Amino acid sequence: MAVEDKNISYRIYLVAFFIFLMAIAITVKLTNIQWVEGEYYRKLAKERTVRTFVIPANKGNIYSADGSLLATSIPNYTIRFDAVAPKEEDFEKNVKPLADELSKLLGKSSSSYQSLLRKARSNKNRYTFLAEDLSYTEYAKIKSFPLFNKGANKGGIIVEQQTVREHPIGKIAERTIGYERITPSGKADGKGIEWAFRNYLNGKDGKVLKQKIAKGQWKPIRDQNEVDPQDGYDVISTIDVYIQDIAHHALLKQLEEYKAEHGCVVVMETKTGKVKAISNLGRDKKSGNYYETINYAVAESHEPGSTFKLVDLIALLDDNKVDTSKVYDSRGGVITYRGDKVRDSHEGGYGKISLGKGFEVSSNTILVQAVYENYKNNPQEFINRITNMGLDKPLGLPFQGEGKPIVHKPGDKSWNANTLPWMAYGYSVAMTPLQTLTLYNAVANNGEMVKPQFVSEIKEWNKTIKKYEKQVINPKICSDGTIKKLKSLLQNVVKRGTGAKLYSKDFSMAGKTGTAQANYGTNGGNNKHYISSFVGFFPAENPKYSCIVVVHEPDTSLNNYYGADVAGPVFKRIAQKIFTDAPSTNEIKNLDKKIAKQENKYQEYYTKAQNVKSKIPNLKGMSGMDAVALLGNLGIKVSVKGVGKVKKQSIQPGQPIIKNSTITLELS
Repeated sequence: MAVEDKNISYRIYLVAFFIFLMAIAITVKLTNIQWVEGEYYRKLAKERTVRTFVIPANKGNIYSADGSLLATSIPNYTIRFDAVAPKEEDFEKNVKPLADELSKLLGKSSSSYQSLLRKARSNKNRYTFLAEDLSYTEYAKIKSFPLFNKGANKGGIIVEQQTVREHPIGKIAERTIGYERITPSGKADGKGIEWAFRNYLNGKDGKVLKQKIAKGQWKPIRDQNEVDPQDGYDVISTIDVYIQDIAHHALLKQLEEYKAEHGCVVVMETKTGKVKAISNLGRDKKSGNYYETINYAVAESHEPGSTFKLVDLIALLDDNKVDTSKVYDSRGGVITYRGDKVRDSHEGGYGKISLGKGFEVSSNTILVQAVYENYKNNPQEFINRITNMGLDKPLGLPFQGEGKPIVHKPGDKSWNANTLPWMAYGYSVAMTPLQTLTLYNAVANNGEMVKPQFVSEIKEWNKTIKKYEKQVINPKICSDGTIKKLKSLLQNVVKRGTGAKLYSKDFSMAGKTGTAQANYGTNGGNNKHYISSFVGFFPAENPKYSCIVVVHEPDTSLNNYYGADVAGPVFKRIAQKIFTDAPSTNEIKNLDKKIAKQENKYQEYYTKAQNVKSKIPNLKGMSGMDAVALLGNLGIKVSVKGVGKVKKQSIQPGQPIIKNSTITLELS
């Protein structure tokens, strides 16, 4: 018995000893975790339970000069279905009514939706696609449908929201308004105003610290954000929607009539260089329809043809080489230079006519003779005129992909004995349509060459952040005497020259026709096609707008591919609609006139906007989508009942804003 008791005591001591060792081990481990590895585990715990989330900044809007919305961000919704979430009783009771409502809203048959929902249920699919690209109003309707009105956990509705960029005026000026996107390689890319002014439009994202709670949900740790988001600024463009609409449809009509490959039109304010309209339309080879895909006016550098003859006159007159009264012989309409022929479009030429008349009728032989005779011994003098006007350099626009002008110079490998005469009638030289327009606009602007401008200011509500003033490229491209003669000749082109078909006694225009052959040197000339253009300004006596129209590859089977026939009518149509309210008046429409009703509405909205920063706004009568967006920006959670406009709000107007509070809106 004593021996047995003794054995028991040993066992107790042994167990106690092991417990003691374990206690020491635990103490050592705890000490190690707390003091040696503590920082690592604290960091790991924080990473798994606390995370920094990005709060996207609201992107700024792009407006036209007359206040129309050109680009804005709106919520876009995708709806999916978690077929496992609803109870069997709820699913069977509501599946047919839900399918009926989905059919009414989305268009497919009720039976197809019922089949889809039942199949998802049997397959236990928790992510069945139902619809995408829904507006807020459509999303609000779907939320109220049978079964879905029970919410995500009981009804199985899954809502994915993303912000998309929309152009409220549609496809008009789409390429100039532009876009910003992420390429498949993950690189940011874009075009137009959206891309060029992204640093202002995008704002700065904020940051909020959240802690993980049950079921993978996260909640903010504190009321304040770590970094508050800064919304993007609004960009006010120079585009005028009224003029843009005129230009777009005038160009489209002509492209369709002549089955042209592509074309562009630009309307610019003479004194400031503000681009009031720009349209770039190219034909889709499959459908034959025209779309804005390439900014031809900015990017496409090509041989201008006869519109370049204005440069000839500027050089000849300002260098005092000849006067417009100097007479030349058109030599039957054909002149040969070292085996290459220069021809007039008029069969047999024009006989003996003055330089001025040669310009009016666009005689190649007359202008080439004048330039070659006066500059053949010193062609650099002629090139200097071009470079002094800045025509050998890009305009330096904010858009990427601006076309580069091509001006050959003596001593270059590309220069040969026939380069000078060929340049005289618009070949062996290349310019973009916008560069050509900038030159003609300088003549209209009494010699001052201004840079084309697409944005007038950056704004935050009614506060101007940055204003873009007129930029002068060349204060005086030539003398006042030369400018006066050029204006007169450009008027005569329309009155009695190649643009005579465009003349109207009711309003005055000035400009120059151009018809250039392209691809004449490839494949033995079999790929040759024409580029028709017209560039000028109106009204002729006191120019307010300049305009260029360029049409590529008009259908030659119609036997009308000349600038006066193809591009000229577009110019005239634009000038007519802008220039007068009625054909009998000789006044420019006051496009900048403020509309009293519009001003009062803006002031009313602005006053409201100032009051909502610290107090709950009055939302009655506001559309549900706008109300949700406004409250979201104020940091208030929103619960919506119904569809339409706000008829009742749970927190009354004027109450102080409490961050993360919830307001219920009843819509009708």
